[in-house]
Amino acid sequence: MDNLIYHPGLITFFGVLVLIMLLLDLGVFNKKSHVISNKEAMWWSIAWIGLSMAFSGAIYYFAGFEKFTQYQSAYWIEKALSVDNLFVFILVFSFFRVPREVQHKVLFWGILGALFFRAIFIFAGVALIEATYLNKILSYFGQEGLKYDINIVLFLFGIFLLYAGFKSWGGHGNDDEDKDYSQSPGARLIHRFFKVSKNFDGDKFFTVQNGIKMATPLLVVVTVIEFSDLLFAVDSIPAIFAIAPDDPFILYTSNIFAILGLRSLYFLLANFMYMFSRLTYGLAIILAFIGFKMVVSPFYHIESSHSLMVVVGVLIASVVASIMFPIKPESETKN
Repeated sequence: MDNLIYHPGLITFFGVLVLIMLLLDLGVFNKKSHVISNKEAMWWSIAWIGLSMAFSGAIYYFAGFEKFTQYQSAYWIEKALSVDNLFVFILVFSFFRVPREVQHKVLFWGILGALFFRAIFIFAGVALIEATYLNKILSYFGQEGLKYDINIVLFLFGIFLLYAGFKSWGGHGNDDEDKDYSQSPGARLIHRFFKVSKNFDGDKFFTVQNGIKMATPLLVVVTVIEFSDLLFAVDSIPAIFAIAPDDPFILYTSNIFAILGLRSLYFLLANFMYMFSRLTYGLAIILAFIGFKMVVSPFYHIESSHSLMVVVGVLIASVVASIMFPIKPESETKN
């Protein structure tokens, strides 16, 4: 592993940058709950993407082109899959009738939870991958190694992503529209431990009614969002392991920058989802490609720069196809 990537200046830059932006976001610009306008969401989206690109420049300076392309590939894979997950957020907010002015707070706390859980998944995953190279296992038992050093976990991840890609291509994409989110694991967890009020109380997670402290529906929504992100990570985490399976710093920083920009991107894209109606097909191709890369990696190495070109090219083609050939909602086609 290239130790240059763990240069103290780079690690400090990442930590300080993320902390300052989170404090500015919640403590200055969004201190009071308000409806996020398209203009505000656009500037925040530009800011987060710009910061992530600036950080990739720091990676290029400290660690070189290979690490730079690994970061870029992992970032855009996560960003693409995140856009697909925005549709679920829209459905959750619509189901629970969350006021627009408090949606930002829900996403903020949901993303803070994602920062914590992604760290666990990524660093544990890297440790697991490091321990499951077949030749290492054989040498532990005193056996001679194979010609090709196959990693059991990466191979299984690859098969899973190939399956996920084919399933996404053939899926209808509207299975979540009829879902009862009040019966989802996150909602049932809150109802199990708290009494939940029927109405929102501004942006509060707890309220007092008739002398009884109760959770508000907002806490239920935050928990549902957290659980949906955990399910979303089932696809995204294995996918980025194909890029840099032995480098948790690259994986975590690219993942976090993509997630941190997700909140502002939600408000920007909520009114423009038609521009991504064909994204499901693009994501299916990306997942299948990443799965293929994982499966063949012991026998043939696909350069990170080539992976980056495939991912970005497919994303651009998906957006262009969505704009030129939009898929109309069923409600419109019936009329």
